[in-house]
Amino acid sequence: QVQLVESGGGLVQAGDSLRLSCAASGGNFNTYIMGWFRQAPGKEREFVACMSWNGGSLYADSVKGRFTISRDNDKNTVYLQMNSLKPEDTAVYYCAARTRRTVGLFITPSSYEYWGQGTQVTVSS
Repeated sequence: QVQLVESGGGLVQAGDSLRLSCAASGGNFNTYIMGWFRQAPGKEREFVACMSWNGGSLYADSVKGRFTISRDNDKNTVYLQMNSLKPEDTAVYYCAARTRRTVGLFITPSSYEYWGQGTQVTVSS
C-alpha cells in the first residue's frame, strides 16, 4: 500500500511562487510514475505534470514554462515548483502515483492508483 502526503500549499499573490512536496511511503518509489493534478471548484480534476522514474517529464500546456516537476528518489519525494502563479492556478493540488510498470507517461487520473489528500493553492489577483 502506497501513502502520499502533500504539503506546501497556501495563499499567495499573482506572480508569486510556491513549492509543493509529496512524500511517499510504502512500496518502491524509485519505479513509480509520479503525477500532479489539480481540481478547481466545479471543475474536473486536470493533469498538471508527471515524471517517470528516470526523470522524463510532461506538462500541461497551461503550466509549461512556469511549473517544474522534480523528484528525489532518496527521499521518496516529488516536488512541484510553481512560479509566476496566476489566479487561474487556484485549486486543490493532488499528488498521484502509478505503480504499474509500463512505458510512457500518463495524463489521465484513472492511470494512477494512489492519491494524496490534496493541498489548497489560492492565488489572489
